[in-house]
Amino acid sequence: MDARGSFVLAVLTLLSASATGGCSSVDLPAAQPGHRRLLQDTNLAARWMHIPVHPVAAHVPPSGSGSFPASSSQPRRNHPNEVAPPPADLSGHGRSELHYLSRSKRWLYWIVLPAVGLLLVSALACWLLPCRKSAVATIGPWKTGLSGQLQKAFVTGVPKLQLSELERACEDFSNIVASYPHYTVYKGTLSSGVEIAVVSTMITSSDEWSEHSESCFRKKIDSLSRMNHKNFINLLGFCEEEEPFTRMMVLEYAPNGTLYESLHDEDFEHIGWRGRMRIIMGLAYCIQHMHELNPPVAHPDLQSSSILLSEDGAAKIVDMSVWHEVISKGKPPANGETDRHHEQVSAALAENVYSFGVLLLEIISGKLPDPAHSLVSSALECINTGDRSMVCLLDPTLKDHKEDELAVIGKVIHACIQSDPRNRPSMREITARLREAIGISPVAATPRLSPLWWAELEVLSAAEAS
Repeated sequence: MDARGSFVLAVLTLLSASATGGCSSVDLPAAQPGHRRLLQDTNLAARWMHIPVHPVAAHVPPSGSGSFPASSSQPRRNHPNEVAPPPADLSGHGRSELHYLSRSKRWLYWIVLPAVGLLLVSALACWLLPCRKSAVATIGPWKTGLSGQLQKAFVTGVPKLQLSELERACEDFSNIVASYPHYTVYKGTLSSGVEIAVVSTMITSSDEWSEHSESCFRKKIDSLSRMNHKNFINLLGFCEEEEPFTRMMVLEYAPNGTLYESLHDEDFEHIGWRGRMRIIMGLAYCIQHMHELNPPVAHPDLQSSSILLSEDGAAKIVDMSVWHEVISKGKPPANGETDRHHEQVSAALAENVYSFGVLLLEIISGKLPDPAHSLVSSALECINTGDRSMVCLLDPTLKDHKEDELAVIGKVIHACIQSDPRNRPSMREITARLREAIGISPVAATPRLSPLWWAELEVLSAAEAS
């Protein structure tokens, strides 16, 4: 038991002792009355009941016949010739009875009620202490899995982090994972051992960072902070300083590279059919989640290089578009262009559906999509054959594919790559159709080994296990 639990029990013990001690000196039972008092009580009772009193009543033993008779619930009617006893006759025993009742009530106030209160407090304490221990056990991994700054991300939102902390985590920014024209990705390790990705703009001067750049940066932080999906590389924090000029985002780290590398680079481990189906379902669940946010969010560049793989091979979508947007000359829509903005969002959602269809093609064929859309044309030719089969496009390294799943994927691809965006299905419809055929639940499609998902450890569903 911890210190707080011991303190609660000590307080309860003191309360119990004080309650018992307070009533011991005042609530002792009254001494037994003598024979003379019993005789007076007996005479009084006899007069009330109209029973003649004989001298033998004086020899009544101390117990038994001298007790006060029980009162009736209905008032007794007097006889017409009967004279009611004067009130003075009640002066002796009446005061004794009232005094006894007063003592009984005092006994109730000083003993019974405190005892009931102590029982209730004890029951409440016994109920709260296990709940408190359970709550501590739930959030314990926060303290062991994340640094002090990053713990705040799960309590108050996305935190602003210090450059010095990120500098220590990334070994003075010497641990470079990837470098692109507009941004650099560093790998960092917190003192707790949790790995993070720190993405920094290549702009090194505030003179090159315009108001448009700052607006794009902050809007992207707001957008990413609302994502909150396990198949998405979530934002953990950001850093902004003027001297030296710094704009950084801190993201989850996915150690197994991109889907593009796993599909097309021979140095990466080959992904089997079941692994690819799990990636497909993870992507479908995540994109549906993005499209159903309020307001909806469309991924600006959905392709295999924008999909990372977790340690256990689950898909993790990442959005790095902000680093290109901050150097662009585009302007956000004005207030009078709201309708046009909604049209642009709808078009972007439909474009995501098309890109998802192309991703399905790339995943099952192992072939690169090209600007000339020859892969899409080949897929349409296969689908438009009599048996509507996708076997002609299937990756030859896949020896364990399932015909029924492949057939459904072919139909979904055909629906997604319709030239008219209005004829393309929603992601909710696509996800429902794929799940019915493939049978991988949202839980089974999410990473199981990521240290950042301390809140709940998930296992594959029974459907996937079978």
